Amino acid sequence: MNFEIKPLSAGLYFVATPIGTARDITLRALDVLASADVIAAEDTRTAQKLMGIHGVPLNARPLVAFHDHSGAEVAKRLVNKISDGKSVAYVAEAGTPMVADPGYELGRAAIAAGLPVTSVPGPSASISALTVSGLATDRFAFVGFLPNSKQQRETEIANLRDLPFTLVFYESPKRVREMLANLRDVLGGDRQAAVCRELTKRFEEVVRGTLDEVATAFDDRSVKGECVVLVARAGANQIGEDDVTAALKEAMKTMRIKDAANVVAGALGLPRRQVYQVALGMKDEN
Repeated sequence: MNFEIKPLSAGLYFVATPIGTARDITLRALDVLASADVIAAEDTRTAQKLMGIHGVPLNARPLVAFHDHSGAEVAKRLVNKISDGKSVAYVAEAGTPMVADPGYELGRAAIAAGLPVTSVPGPSASISALTVSGLATDRFAFVGFLPNSKQQRETEIANLRDLPFTLVFYESPKRVREMLANLRDVLGGDRQAAVCRELTKRFEEVVRGTLDEVATAFDDRSVKGECVVLVARAGANQIGEDDVTAALKEAMKTMRIKDAANVVAGALGLPRRQVYQVALGMKDEN
């Protein structure tokens, strides 16, 4: 495939790259990678391989490594290039830059310098996992990686216990077993959860069930590939239809149906659309 190289305006371009299947890249992402004056990457080898697969030549353009161990000096040099009128495309090892990714520091530096920062959207492990998890997607909280130590991890989980959002975590394959056990112990084994692994790849796997069931499924397994772990919002398992109906009946005494549904959904930690449908049913019965 040949790409027409079009001049880009000076600025920082965060380019989303595939999380597994190379063909998931967008046409705009390929255009930006073909046209940028400088390519910055979390992993330069992965970036070169991806560009090679899609026939995007690097030619004599600089390919700069920018990762967790890069110092502020590297970010400063890239920002200076943008200030000099250059376009810089940044790619993470996989997925959308800035999401649990070292691109954050580079973006902050560019914004602090008053320079344009543009998103070239595409694949994201967190959004892909939400799509297939079977858990509520109308409100979710992206937590990313939890602390390494067991005590800090459990404290963080406890702080998230009562949030009325689906919780989205990233975890390494080496720690996922322990992390699932911590989630079960702190949040309770009855809460629904899902573990998504190797998304978009040949051995894609999604394990769904209660935290008890999911933790048991991974208890004696050795897995590969980073995992996305999702946990249902607080109250999602304990609230019965009678509870919803009673709360709506009280709220609808003083509120419109839509407003009552919003208030009850927020209070009980349930999807707004689900509660609204119950409210409409109550109206029809009355």
